[in-house]
Amino acid sequence: MFQSLTDKISDAFKKFRNKGKLTESDVKEGMREIKLALLEADVNFKVVKAFINKVSERAVGSEVLESLMPAQHIVKIVNEELCAIMGEKHEKLTIAPKPPTVVMLCGLQGAGKTTHAAKLALLMKKQGRTPLLVACDVYRPAAIKQLHVVGEQVGVKVYSDENEKNPVKIAKDAMKLAEKQGYDMVFIDTAGRLHIDEVLMHELEEIKAAVDPTEILLVIDAMLGQDAVNVAEHFNSLLDITGVILTKLDGDTRGGAALSVRHVTGKPIKYVGTGEKLDNIEPFHPERMASRILGMGDVLSLIEKAEAAFDEKKAMELEKKLRQQTFTLSDYLDQFKQIKNMGNLDQLVGMLPGVKPGALKDAKVDEKQLARQEAIILSMTEKERENPDILNSSRKKRIAAGSGTTVEEINRLLKQFGQIKELMKQFTGNKKKFGRKLPFGF
Repeated sequence: MFQSLTDKISDAFKKFRNKGKLTESDVKEGMREIKLALLEADVNFKVVKAFINKVSERAVGSEVLESLMPAQHIVKIVNEELCAIMGEKHEKLTIAPKPPTVVMLCGLQGAGKTTHAAKLALLMKKQGRTPLLVACDVYRPAAIKQLHVVGEQVGVKVYSDENEKNPVKIAKDAMKLAEKQGYDMVFIDTAGRLHIDEVLMHELEEIKAAVDPTEILLVIDAMLGQDAVNVAEHFNSLLDITGVILTKLDGDTRGGAALSVRHVTGKPIKYVGTGEKLDNIEPFHPERMASRILGMGDVLSLIEKAEAAFDEKKAMELEKKLRQQTFTLSDYLDQFKQIKNMGNLDQLVGMLPGVKPGALKDAKVDEKQLARQEAIILSMTEKERENPDILNSSRKKRIAAGSGTTVEEINRLLKQFGQIKELMKQFTGNKKKFGRKLPFGF
């Protein structure tokens, strides 16, 4: 995400960095390039104008132009103003003082309301809450079935009534069930349309009046660009939304929606969808997103992903094994499975400072390769997994036959294992130098 915007802003910054001192004309030229980059990224024109005016005003001050490193000052100003546009800090989901907390999801058809209702429910479930999903889309074919499918996948109960065609009545009945059975969060999946119409908006207003939601979250496809702003303005004017979920932020989006919606509506982006899997949802942190856009990485989000994917107890056990040089092939396989749980490698690499998003475009852990490696390791005896040095020619032939692989694949696995083991040995050896625990328990 934002790859094109990041590249163009980085090019504009290079012109600043190549000069020891800056003039007002230098700043003006650089701001023009940043302005074009933002417009090409489909950022709303009013937002671009306000942003450029604010940055230019601060950048031509004496503190910047007369400093020894004016380019760094300008990067800092751009970073701060990007944060300001997107909301400055993460705003959490509001929890009602008296349960249940009711979250109503609205938006156009195809934005991802149903999927993201389940994603949010799973997120809240992980935080110890008891969510209920409510199917209020009585128009789209198979909408109710879809919610039941994703609800089952995340282990959350779904309330629906296929004999009832009035979504307001369904929402009211769901509230009664939630109060009776002790659900502390209710996520209402409403109907969308291919475009905004009076019938849709009136229905949503009736549901709002009936259940008095704690949050009204507008689900917007990030790839809509300028249209996302128009959709947000319209829904906000009629429903007074409390926040936004931006979906498909992992797609070929230019970033305009993320930089425009907050500024235009005054309502925060609370979550972003980053993939198709039901755990691919992240809280939106404006400062981290600004850092990504400027090519400065997002180490905090990377650490959070690692902490979520890696079991702390296993990490401590792994650290002990590495120190005692008892890291086995079983441990090796387990680590790869956990890295796979962190998601797309390209997204992870893009969070590292100084690494361009797209450096590993479409790179993923090869699931077929992982399955073959797992078959190889599971075809070994416990003694062979603990000490692969004993694997002679006859043992390898037996393992290849048992796993449906070849001796060449076994040799390749053993070579990779040796390299990883050596790398981990270096990490543990440098631990005192770093003075803190390294990522993933190393």
